[in-house]
Amino acid sequence: MATAASRLGNGAVRGAVHRHGQLSRQGVLERAFTFAFRGLVYAQIWEDPAVDLEALAITPDSHVVTIASGGCNVLSYLTADPRRITAIDLNTAHIALNRLKLAAAANLPDYDRFHRFFGRADDKANIAAYRQFVAPHLDDTTRRYWEGRGLNGRRRINGFARGFYRQGLLGGFIGAAHLLAKLHGINPRVLLEAKSVEEQRAIFDAKFAPFFERRFVRWLIDQPASLFGLGIPPAQYAVLAGDEPEGISAVLRHRLEKLACDFDLSDNYFAWQAFGRGYGDGPAAPLPPYLQSDNYDDVIARVKRVEVRHINMADYLDAMPDDSLDRYILLDAQDWMTDAQLTRLWTAITRTAKPGSRVLFRTAAKPTLLPGRVPDAILDRWDYRETESLDFTQRDRSAIYGGVHLYVLKD
Repeated sequence: MATAASRLGNGAVRGAVHRHGQLSRQGVLERAFTFAFRGLVYAQIWEDPAVDLEALAITPDSHVVTIASGGCNVLSYLTADPRRITAIDLNTAHIALNRLKLAAAANLPDYDRFHRFFGRADDKANIAAYRQFVAPHLDDTTRRYWEGRGLNGRRRINGFARGFYRQGLLGGFIGAAHLLAKLHGINPRVLLEAKSVEEQRAIFDAKFAPFFERRFVRWLIDQPASLFGLGIPPAQYAVLAGDEPEGISAVLRHRLEKLACDFDLSDNYFAWQAFGRGYGDGPAAPLPPYLQSDNYDDVIARVKRVEVRHINMADYLDAMPDDSLDRYILLDAQDWMTDAQLTRLWTAITRTAKPGSRVLFRTAAKPTLLPGRVPDAILDRWDYRETESLDFTQRDRSAIYGGVHLYVLKD
């Protein structure tokens, strides 16, 4: 839902999403969706790294291959001391963001400036730090991207002076949701005033639950294009709506309820991003692992183990030797793949995987999407950890996915 189609690449997105004629209503929606994913989509990744690290069980010998997205989890995986991480993406904005984070981690002189840059991401001092410490270490393509101008006419790097986590397609979606809520008399930040999970529940029930009963809100949610910012293409919209008898409005309400009520605010930075549009202030504010001060030394010591590749995941795997990899993170990219694309991907994963390898992915709907779409001859070599997957889904603090799924290669 929140981190997928853009990482397939624009051509691959068209292949997976465009299923109707361009003059049909559904075809227009499909083409509008792929157009929306051409720039920066996710300033922050929306998969819970705590769940990932537990599910992946990374060892010092692990070679992790992951879709890059916003780069938060790429750097957070370094806390588990893997031998190597290959971060893959076909969205050029995400590639530039990952390379910026790596250069900043390697070259900013201390934790305070690193945290200011990516933890606050709203200070003019970040621009001076970029010019002095980071820019000289960027490749030409990445530097041109950040010093180039976006559609608003401003240099992209200046986003770190104004609030970078308000940028991108998802940032715009959250901003629009805040505006809509305020027009109905609700300031989403009110949830962040809660002092306990019980208070979070009371605020949600009083303020947010009735919001989903408003006629205009229900009508708006019923329009597939309104959810493009969450990464939901037209075909997946119908599948997701089937997760609840009451339809898509109930799905979104229940997932927002989980985000708002199931985890203490002191430990859930996803809630701060959704309801406050940034990480919380102060030393006790929850942060992704890579931004936590206790992990800073490990992250910067291991940052050179990360390689960022602008390539399709299947193409990368096809070029790798047999039995050469052992940890794969697909985010939710498979939600947009055809059966042929899924089969190609899992054929390459199975060939390159060492015994005991682990594959982790998420789905917008609840079930794993592989049975019946990937040949049994391939899936039979993998053990689907259903009980563990249900537990990971329940504990994923981002709360926006229907399912978190773990497959382990049989010996």
